[in-house]
Amino acid sequence: MIVTTTDFVPRREVVEILGVARGSTVRARNVGRDIFAGLKSLVGGEIEEYTQLQAQAREQAMERMIKDALSMGADAVINVRLATSMVMQGASEILAYGTAVRLS
Repeated sequence: MIVTTTDFVPRREVVEILGVARGSTVRARNVGRDIFAGLKSLVGGEIEEYTQLQAQAREQAMERMIKDALSMGADAVINVRLATSMVMQGASEILAYGTAVRLS
C-alpha cells in the first residue's frame, strides 16, 4: 500500500478515486505516566511518556486508515493528513485520513 501526503504518485496515474479512507483512535493518559510527566514538567523538557503515547496513537490510526483503504480495493492513499482533537480531559483522538485510489 502506497501512503503519501502528496496528491499524486510519481510515474503512476490515478485511474479511480474510491473515497475517503479513515482511521482513528482515542487514547487517554494513565496515572503512572501522569506522575512522571508531572515531575518532568517541573524541570522542563520533553515529556517522553506522552510523546510515546502520541506516536503509538498515530501508528494505530494510520494502520486503521490503511485497512479501510484496503477494504475499498485501493492501491494507495494519497493526500494523507493527521488531525487531533481533545475528546475529554486527558483523552484525545488521532484521526488519519486520505483519498483511497486505484493506480495504473
